[in-house]
Amino acid sequence: MRLLVVDDEAPARDLLRVICMEHDVTVVGEAETGEAAIVLADRLRPDLVLMDVAMPGMGGMAAAQEIARLPHPPAIAFTTAFVSHALAAFDVGAVDYLLKPIVDARFVVMLGRARAARATTDTTPVDDHIWVPVRSEPKRISLGTIERITAERDYVRIEIDGRSHLLRATMDEIAAKLGSLPFLRIHRSTIVRRDLVTGLRHEGSGVWSAVMANGAPARIGRSYLDPTRSALSGIA
Repeated sequence: MRLLVVDDEAPARDLLRVICMEHDVTVVGEAETGEAAIVLADRLRPDLVLMDVAMPGMGGMAAAQEIARLPHPPAIAFTTAFVSHALAAFDVGAVDYLLKPIVDARFVVMLGRARAARATTDTTPVDDHIWVPVRSEPKRISLGTIERITAERDYVRIEIDGRSHLLRATMDEIAAKLGSLPFLRIHRSTIVRRDLVTGLRHEGSGVWSAVMANGAPARIGRSYLDPTRSALSGIA
């Protein structure tokens, strides 16, 4: 695999070069800024760009957006000391997100994901997942496995497989990421997976709830009731 390393700190680039040598990865170039990364990604056509998020001038996220528009875009993975950047990494279709200091085992996992992404397509970024913080480490989860999303102030709570994860994001941002996947926004503060809704229940006084497969009700906002009924036509 041919890799472009992007980090404004020389010691960080040196460390990544050593790690790459240990895993038979060829470093074809190095850049200290986002602007330089775009130029080198276009010129060198690496398989993977491993890029720091926070750099002087153009940051890693902005550079990744430009790199994704190249005729032959590489896979992109980010390195950063801050787990809070996970949603932004998801926005630009990154294959992975490594927290500094980089652990060898996580580097190996990242390489596997980058290779899988390149094998699937050379032009389309992977955009079917999201990262959530789990014990200060980012965890990559498939969007299709999310069961319910609720707003909590400046965060959203993502429920999956009996567990919940807090992510700093807005409901509108999450709704945009879900796109055409089978989810329903039943309240300004609630999104549910459509196949987990088993019915609708009138709670009285004009209040309705969606009954979930686990038996838990999810209140439906008044302005969302008709669209929800339409989407669930055929469900009692």
